[in-house]
Amino acid sequence: MGQVRIGICAPSTPLYREEAEQLITLTSQSHPDAELVFHDQCFAIEGHFAGKDDLRCSAFLSLANDPSIDAIWFARGGYGAARIADAILEKLEPAAHDKSYMGYSDGGNLLGALYKAGIGTQAHGPMPVDMRREGGMAAVNRGLDWLVSKDRTALEPHVEPGQKYAAFNLMTLAMMVGTPLLPDLEGHVLMIEEIAEYLYAFDRALFNVTTHLADKGLAGIRLGRVSEVPENNRPFGEEAEEIVQRLCDRYAIPYLGSADIGHDVDNKVVPFGTLPD
Repeated sequence: MGQVRIGICAPSTPLYREEAEQLITLTSQSHPDAELVFHDQCFAIEGHFAGKDDLRCSAFLSLANDPSIDAIWFARGGYGAARIADAILEKLEPAAHDKSYMGYSDGGNLLGALYKAGIGTQAHGPMPVDMRREGGMAAVNRGLDWLVSKDRTALEPHVEPGQKYAAFNLMTLAMMVGTPLLPDLEGHVLMIEEIAEYLYAFDRALFNVTTHLADKGLAGIRLGRVSEVPENNRPFGEEAEEIVQRLCDRYAIPYLGSADIGHDVDNKVVPFGTLPD
């Protein structure tokens, strides 16, 4: 296998340049067959975002339309990808169809849109920003294992050949419902995860998702980790899994149990669709 060139842009919020330099150094040791190509846009700051919408869009397109780039890795989540997804889809060229795309959290907007459009292959999985977490290089290396060689040891353990999958942060998915970004999930096992949301907000978001997908032929839902739940002024009365079970029962969606995904260093890779050959 030759060198795998991984283009990194920030469709949502920025990284620090020193983080990119550190990651390049560490990757040269752990994955010498990978070359990380950070677009300068990753370090731009415009309020909340990694540069204005036009800059974030053009950075993504410059990497996606470059035939020398093999994969696109979203630097981090936050918020911002939905604002540029439509403009990106309108300007993608044939080279974009030959790439892998990976991220999670807010990046789910782009993963879903690309999957719906049949452009490249997508995966919910670790991002460069995960190096900030304690033990985070394990997650980053898992992401690189998948991007570089499609190493199946990086996969969420319930992913099996022949079955279709998709994975999203729940709040991101709930905001995609009713928009052109949501792909057709018929026949898919849907994996969801969440961070830093009250349980009532988790319930509300999942209600929106399950009511919309109730008649869309889901193969089932798996629940990843729901972490850093804020403490409400009174107990909600249900845990996250109970909420999922109740709504799955209500809308006749099979509840399939847990998923090994989340906003943490143990986040595993979930390819969209079926496993690549």
